Amino acid sequence: MAKITKNSVKVGTLEWFYGELAPVGGENLQTAILLHGLPSQSLTWTGLMPPLAEQGIRTIAPDWIGFGNSSKPEKRDFAYTPDAFITAFAAMMDKFGLDRVSLVVQGFLGTVGIQYALRYPDRVDKLAILNAPLTTGAKLPWTLKQLSLPVAGEMLTQDPLSVERTLEAGCKSTIEDKYLEVYRKPYLKSSAPGRSLLATLRNLRLAESLTEISTGLPKLDIPIQILWGVNDPWLDLAPVETFVKSLKHGELVTLPTAAHYPQEHCYAEINRSLIPFLRQQG
Repeated sequence: MAKITKNSVKVGTLEWFYGELAPVGGENLQTAILLHGLPSQSLTWTGLMPPLAEQGIRTIAPDWIGFGNSSKPEKRDFAYTPDAFITAFAAMMDKFGLDRVSLVVQGFLGTVGIQYALRYPDRVDKLAILNAPLTTGAKLPWTLKQLSLPVAGEMLTQDPLSVERTLEAGCKSTIEDKYLEVYRKPYLKSSAPGRSLLATLRNLRLAESLTEISTGLPKLDIPIQILWGVNDPWLDLAPVETFVKSLKHGELVTLPTAAHYPQEHCYAEINRSLIPFLRQQG
């Protein structure tokens, strides 16, 4: 099996870390960008990337600025708002020279990827969404919200165990220790990851983002696949079932055994639907 390479690229003052896997056989039919949610990092896509490579799809999975091994600037240098993330991501795409890609996004902060697709529709050919808030009724769950509270947030976001507990709560199951060690590592090395997570949560502006998403996605004229872990403890399926009917080219795929982070445990089930979706032409 091909090995995911670990790379970094500097864009202005920001350094993006990303995992990349080239297509097996070298024929690059298309490129898919995989964008993680909160409080995760690019490691979350490890199980999805090799099967996509086997089907001729180049995959790039970056750590968002402030997460994983990417830069963690202070608030005075990076606002940690959706607009700041979108601007930084657009600059990274320019650096890669990628004119048109497929986007695969997940969770809270995956909303930023959706907003990018709405603002740069000529640069995205397909959009796959895994358990991300889509309608204005969606709320930040207490498990994440408590990380942003005054005083408590400053302490909790500096505790590496808070991150793994959040991920496992969303998965509704345990994550292997070898992966938890990677998720935990940045928080053991420095206080910067905790400050970045805190700033992101406090500047998420979810209501504004969901207004843009809920009104913009029905107008987006590209194929959209929503893959949904039905055991998600934080986001309900029913509003999504209604919402997908408003999309021009939308489909809903339910994942019966998955929860909020389907890619952590159900990557084989995901790829059965995701690969044909990404490979379709026109």
